[in-house]
Amino acid sequence: MIIQNLVDNEDRLVDPRKARSRARLLDAATSLLSTGGIDAVTIDAVTKASKVARTTLYRHFTDSTQLLAAAFERLLPPVTAPASSGTIREQLIELLDRQAKLIEEAPAQLTMLGWLALGSVQPETAGAASHPEEDRNPVSSLRARVVNQYREPFDQILGGPQAQQELGDFDTTLALTQLVGPIIFTRLTGLPPTGSTERQQLVDDFLAARSAHAR
Repeated sequence: MIIQNLVDNEDRLVDPRKARSRARLLDAATSLLSTGGIDAVTIDAVTKASKVARTTLYRHFTDSTQLLAAAFERLLPPVTAPASSGTIREQLIELLDRQAKLIEEAPAQLTMLGWLALGSVQPETAGAASHPEEDRNPVSSLRARVVNQYREPFDQILGGPQAQQELGDFDTTLALTQLVGPIIFTRLTGLPPTGSTERQQLVDDFLAARSAHAR
């Protein structure tokens, strides 16, 4: 009993320290990411800014890719529910305007989308001896958060009974690509951003195509 109490007390002492060191690492990584971009988030820069040892960093993150993914995830805004009233067209336009504003006004958001789109990054690693203490993979977690951020509000609108009745059955993933894809594409390629008129046209074209298909 005495030994177990000592172990329990030790666990309570260690866990807060682990949480604090992870928080300091992410504070440093997100600060570097916000001010200097992806290239600024190196293992050396993060350990120096956080004053956390490299060996401790590698207990939380297997490599620099996981660290960068966790920093990006910290910068993601929360998912905002779409408007609960109005026609399907009005709800989609309002949501698309909000998503476009997020993409156009948040440089880190665009950088993150481009980074994820690359799919292959050369990380800084600690070698085969790494033993991350986090069970989840920060890159997978980031991808899931991004999908939820963009998809969840559209699923709420397009998966509802009103949309199903007006538009019939369809693939919401394809719908998301058709509606949000052009906005992301113009930003990633440096083309002029879509305006309100263009976004309304995207919604009208989508609804016209779906309505014709549903007949």
